[in-house]
Amino acid sequence: MQTDIRVDISRAKSAAVGKEHGIAPAELKEIEPDILAIHKILRKERKDKAYGFYDLHKDKESIKNVKAIAEKYRAFGYDNLVVLGIGGSALGITALNTALNPAYYNLMTKRGRKGNPRLFVMDNIDPVSFRAMLRLCNPKKTLFNVISKSGGTAETMSQCMIVLDILEKKLGKKAVKDHLVITTSPKEKGAPKSLLHPVVKAYGLDSFGIPINVGGRFSVFTPVGLFPAAMLGMDIDEMMKGCAAMDKRCSQASLMDNPAYLRAAVQFMMDKKKGKVMSVMMPYVDGLRDVADWYRQIWAESLGKKFSLDGEEVYAGQTPIKALGATDQHSQVQLYREGPNDKIFNILEVARFDKTMRIPEALKNVKELEYLRGVTMNKLMNAELRGTLDALKASGRPVIRTILPRINAHTLGQLLYMLEVETAMAGRLYNVNTFDQPGVEEGKVIARSLMGGAG
Repeated sequence: MQTDIRVDISRAKSAAVGKEHGIAPAELKEIEPDILAIHKILRKERKDKAYGFYDLHKDKESIKNVKAIAEKYRAFGYDNLVVLGIGGSALGITALNTALNPAYYNLMTKRGRKGNPRLFVMDNIDPVSFRAMLRLCNPKKTLFNVISKSGGTAETMSQCMIVLDILEKKLGKKAVKDHLVITTSPKEKGAPKSLLHPVVKAYGLDSFGIPINVGGRFSVFTPVGLFPAAMLGMDIDEMMKGCAAMDKRCSQASLMDNPAYLRAAVQFMMDKKKGKVMSVMMPYVDGLRDVADWYRQIWAESLGKKFSLDGEEVYAGQTPIKALGATDQHSQVQLYREGPNDKIFNILEVARFDKTMRIPEALKNVKELEYLRGVTMNKLMNAELRGTLDALKASGRPVIRTILPRINAHTLGQLLYMLEVETAMAGRLYNVNTFDQPGVEEGKVIARSLMGGAG
């Protein structure tokens, strides 16, 4: 059985959508030397451990520690796991949960969840939503996981302060250690200090270190994503095997055989040569809808840069957009087909759904619905997908297809790892710093100043 995900760029080629909007064979050949040259740079950076996301699946000690501590807290039988984090501290576990847990997971009984806790990811500071979560989650039956590398994230720390106050008042200071786990900067030489380190010490909390050389949007396979995943009973080992399988493919010095490099090259050329300044990710399966949300951050924060690596003003980057098939056929596809031809479409597909839903022999008095009777919803979804693909092609709109055999921990590990490597390659093609986010930092400083903090 096929276990590897597949990337298909045939609908992004000039043969499919014309030379104005598609990539010609000569253009692929033209960019190949740049890809191979950048490959050497990326390999050296990996060897020098400049950026650590490449090898997280090989960190057996960290993975073992995550599983052991998760097992300790799973034994408490918590009803709820509440993640306090924003951006990369929230989007990864949200994507994992949506993909690997059943739909409407939080509404299932504990038995239906196989004894695993409900998940609440508090990635904003809307007081209405936060208060509603606190009312739903009895502190006695809840584990809170605070995630902030610096411990200075205003949104997360305000949440942490509220939760700590509640835990102390309702359960007592000694009980805090049974209801709060910290994920932050590691306590090691050379690592930046975190404002959460004193919290860990004061309450005797278990804590995880986020590797110094791994940024937030690349942190899904650190304890940031893996500890909550382990708490929810996900198969961490299979996820890491998926990363390893994709790592092997993405380590090839090749344009056509390296799926991450191929995707990066096509998206870059679509932007710079074909005017596709927006990149739409549109899964045709509900389980991958939050992968599109995760992708928005990694693509936008990594590539959206004012300055190049040479210090020149370049204002680089594509605008990432999330959509969902077939839902957004009824809200977005009109624009996608007949609006400006300034988008590249990334369609995520699954070759096989885990469940089958048959449409019954109902409404027989309505002859026009005969084509639906007795077939499956699976077949209808596939028809909707093919209809969109062919309609986009007819309108000269380029598409990259990424096909997963099924959605499971192994294939999801492959997908997210590929998109991380793709982003690293794309950043070098754009000649920008893929791993910083100065535009975000400036806003944080201004907000802190407005609140009376040090600016």
